[in-house]
Amino acid sequence: MTLTTTAVLRPHAEQAYADELAALTAIDDRPRPPGWKLSPWAVTQYILGTTLDDGTEITPKYVGSRRLVEVAVATLATDRALLLIGVPGTAKTWLSEHLAAAISGDSTLLVQGTAGTVEEAIRYGRNYARLIAEGPSEQALVPSPVMTAMAEGRLARVEELTRIPSDVQDALITILSEKTLPVPELGIEVQAKRGFNIIATANDRDRGVNELSSALRRRFNTLVLPVPQTADDEVDIVTRRVAQLGRNLDLPEVPASLTEIRRVVTVFRELRNGVTEDGHTKVKTPSGTLSTAEAISIITNGMALAAHFGDGVLRPADVVPGILGAVIQDPATDGVVWHEYLETVIRDRDDWHDFYTACREATH
Repeated sequence: MTLTTTAVLRPHAEQAYADELAALTAIDDRPRPPGWKLSPWAVTQYILGTTLDDGTEITPKYVGSRRLVEVAVATLATDRALLLIGVPGTAKTWLSEHLAAAISGDSTLLVQGTAGTVEEAIRYGRNYARLIAEGPSEQALVPSPVMTAMAEGRLARVEELTRIPSDVQDALITILSEKTLPVPELGIEVQAKRGFNIIATANDRDRGVNELSSALRRRFNTLVLPVPQTADDEVDIVTRRVAQLGRNLDLPEVPASLTEIRRVVTVFRELRNGVTEDGHTKVKTPSGTLSTAEAISIITNGMALAAHFGDGVLRPADVVPGILGAVIQDPATDGVVWHEYLETVIRDRDDWHDFYTACREATH
């Protein structure tokens, strides 16, 4: 079944931003690596955003260091794979999807890493009905996303690499070093076409789950994605993504209050960093990640509350339940951290009285 882009809940990047990719393709006269849809320069413009000479607005997909994005793009133009590492909510998946969309025109060749991921998800599976009926053959093989990417010269994505069991991870070693995928039972191999590469992501918090072997780690160029450097950067990210999600979800029109966005971001940054933004007061850190992605979710949910159960204006009472859910993961310890922060920091802020009141009402 084929659905129109407007009918799906979340279009793939190459669908949602097809007009921007087409506009960049039309003006991109720079050298392109084999198999790439755009030049490295145009890919970087697509990721970071720009305004073209004809007035076309290319929206930023990632707010952060230009050099980091340039290094990521340059890596994918070589024979080394790319590993994006960061704490939850640092846009690892988002960046990998948009890199694949801009470079290959297809972000869907995806292996989702879990503790239950098997080797067939990286190499190939088998159509056992056909195997029994016809015997071993190429037609009985079920290619993995990685195998398909190799055969077609495109990018494959591996999400949460460190959650995949170590013996399954190592199936990537031959693929990344030799650029071949052997099929021993048929005596054949799939050789990667030019344009093939892999983007993997891993969570900083998952160290020790399934550490990468040194042999596999050497095949990757590793980039650490930082949390947004400034509150303004994080507010900008949240504002943009909330607007996009609101359109995708067809939420009733609710202005995304910059005041409430900045408050959510401030609370998260202070609790995450263990100090207030002015550097004057140290605070305890809760067990949750308090990521930018969670801030986006809280504001989006608050807008839905305001639209369906409020007066159409985003207010503190609409975002506070989400903040409490994100901060208080362990009621015994995080509850104490939150209460202390509420009474020693938020209560004394002159322009936060309505926010403080909403917090008090939500916790009593």
